[in-house]
Amino acid sequence: MVRSSGLLTGVKDPVALKSIAVTLSINDFVAGVSATLNYENEEKVPLEAFFVFPMDEDSAVYSFEALVDGRKIVAELQDKYQAHKRYEEALAGGYQAYLLEEDKCSRDVFRCNVGNLQPGSKVALTLKYVQELPLEDDGALRYVLPAILNPRYHLSDQSEESCLDLKTPIVPLEDLPYTLSMVATISSQLGIRTIQSNCALSSINYNGESRTSAQFSLAEGHKFDRDVELLIFYRKVHSPSVAVEMGMPERESDSLMGAPSAMVSFYPNIPEVETSTKCGEFVFLMDRSRSMKSPMSGQNRSQLRIDAAKETLILLLKSLPMGCYFNIYGFGSTHEAFFPMSVKYTQETMEKAVEKVKLMLADLGGTEILTPLRKVFRKPPIPGHPLQIFVFTDGEVAETFNVIREVKFHSKRHRCFSFGIGEGASTSLIKSLARVSGGTAEFITGNDRMQSKALRSLRRSLQSVVEDISLSWSLPPNLFAHMLSPEQTVIFRGQRLIIYSLLVGQIPQEEATGEVCLQYTLHGKSYEEKVTFSLQPKPDDNLTIHRLAAKSMIQAKDFGFRETTMIFKRDVLDISLESGVMSSFTAFVAINKELNEPVQGPLLHRDIPRPILLGGSSARPRNSSDVLPMVLPCSGAPVSQPPRNMQMSYCAIMARMPEGSHQERYYNQRMKCVIHTDSPPDLPNIRKLHTYEKGSMEHTVAQLILLQNANGSWDMNEDLAKVLGTSFEDMKAAHPTEVLEPSAWATMLAVIWLHANGKDLKCEWELLERKAVVWLHNNAVRGFTNLMRTANKLLKTSVSSSIFTLKD
Repeated sequence: MVRSSGLLTGVKDPVALKSIAVTLSINDFVAGVSATLNYENEEKVPLEAFFVFPMDEDSAVYSFEALVDGRKIVAELQDKYQAHKRYEEALAGGYQAYLLEEDKCSRDVFRCNVGNLQPGSKVALTLKYVQELPLEDDGALRYVLPAILNPRYHLSDQSEESCLDLKTPIVPLEDLPYTLSMVATISSQLGIRTIQSNCALSSINYNGESRTSAQFSLAEGHKFDRDVELLIFYRKVHSPSVAVEMGMPERESDSLMGAPSAMVSFYPNIPEVETSTKCGEFVFLMDRSRSMKSPMSGQNRSQLRIDAAKETLILLLKSLPMGCYFNIYGFGSTHEAFFPMSVKYTQETMEKAVEKVKLMLADLGGTEILTPLRKVFRKPPIPGHPLQIFVFTDGEVAETFNVIREVKFHSKRHRCFSFGIGEGASTSLIKSLARVSGGTAEFITGNDRMQSKALRSLRRSLQSVVEDISLSWSLPPNLFAHMLSPEQTVIFRGQRLIIYSLLVGQIPQEEATGEVCLQYTLHGKSYEEKVTFSLQPKPDDNLTIHRLAAKSMIQAKDFGFRETTMIFKRDVLDISLESGVMSSFTAFVAINKELNEPVQGPLLHRDIPRPILLGGSSARPRNSSDVLPMVLPCSGAPVSQPPRNMQMSYCAIMARMPEGSHQERYYNQRMKCVIHTDSPPDLPNIRKLHTYEKGSMEHTVAQLILLQNANGSWDMNEDLAKVLGTSFEDMKAAHPTEVLEPSAWATMLAVIWLHANGKDLKCEWELLERKAVVWLHNNAVRGFTNLMRTANKLLKTSVSSSIFTLKD
């Protein structure tokens, strides 16, 4: 029996991991990353160490190698069963062995095993991966180097196969025995406008007047208190483009890795259409697990996640169109529905839902979403109201792959819009839910406003359906495009579209061009966008485009080690082995047999400490129950080791959380600048839900939203007057009673105030503002131009009457 001999501090006892060095290379829209883990065994006995680390789910890991005493050992990608077998046999034979694999419970967590590390031995393990960079609403390309793996809840019967709940010692940031360094190069012919980061950087060196490249590094002294996040702004980021990459000359010319591969990037200019009269069934699934009590960021007075989620949910409720249907589920270890069935959106049902939202607490324990999801899918569809599901979670979700499979199975009748809250949210869960259902995924960290990202997804859910999406190619004779990306069925306004294809046939020797055309239909009208590109493939030692194409193919069929069907498993295994890109069914294994003599004696296991992160503080907790693991990485605890034929598997060695247990988390988060402006004081007679600083624009807009009716109107009362910065008596005195009803006057004033004072938050209130304008027109309000002088004088604004014009 393996028994733990206690926790190590990492200060007094040696730790095998000494440093992590990252080299980042960003070229246009893709990133190549090389991460090196430097180990040294300072003890007198051999070690076996485990290191667990997070990575974006879209990352394509394609290389793993070890440098031992100046000798490079390149790992082979093999069937996972065979890789494990070779690793165990090598350890039993006393040889040095290294294993890299995905966690069986989450595709964005990887485990590195270092076995038989000799006393005094130094080894550098390097893994390489490539990934697409997501495009933010403001045009920034976003790269994140996850520095923190937060504990993720899952069912206890999975623990033997998962490394998600490893219990390792936690120490203050200043006592961590290992360091992180990063060197970055960014290049693009689009021109770099600026680079921003949530972490301190060395000075950024731009090359040339056009600034087509830049170099910088992470400032010395960085600790693992937050993810490293970069925002890269190009000058022409929305331009369509095609990049063609040369294949491997030793492979067949028509094979996945032998033929040239093309990456097509479009940013479709989809026309904006009226959305205020659209209908649907909107179901909101809100995480109420205990970890939602954590703050959104490590800053003082930061909102708790549950409070930000409640604020967002009320905003979404206020922004729904009249005539739709809705329901809200809170989930944790159990779940609660607001209504037995989805109800029609009226003033009464909206008010009832808002009152229930105000009472929501993060009090439902762990996080199990599968049962409420199945209940939603079992409900009969509402004719004429397509189902739209919104999932909010901090990423600690049970049975990730089963949840993804369930959403995919029902994808014909719904779309899922998912939101990962806080650093450590599972990119595997959040991105996969959106991808398999045709929705979109958003991540909210640091000072990101959940409200703006949620409203962006709501606007997309209300968009008219784009139909007949196709991609056509115009190429020279004897050259054909073979699509690799899954069929595209959904395009949203403001969304980038990336498609991979093989170019099979004869590439012209002389300079030649091709053309690709994106076509789609909206409201019966056809649209198309074209881009011309060079057909001369460019070499890339990393085969970035080929690897990303293979990753997209794997993602379409890989639903986890247990959940993938046998037919898809064979396909995934073939694609993975051919491309060298890791999947759920493959692992990298490297064996060093060139030792003077095999390692003798039992192996010792050492824990690699992780940092304490309590709202940004690095002070020690008062007692162990105050410590809520934030895992960056770990290995096993030191053990008394029996003979290898009597040992448990190395997965079973890991400590497990009891069933239903859950541990809260605290974060230092990404920081963005939010501009606050002066506004009227808090309203004493409106129940306080919001936690924004009094006087901030966010607080005042939130108060105004609370007062809006379901149909889009506002009532004329003292509460509204205080929000608008005037008195109720002055509002009544200015009211043109011969022209307007009181509600119409109040609604006009609210809309004018939003345009005059809340421009920075327009993305959050434009849907409910649109409801208000439609309500005014439906109630036969006319002559806005004549009323504007009185309204502007009362509010001390200068807004044009054009804000009340309805778009076609």
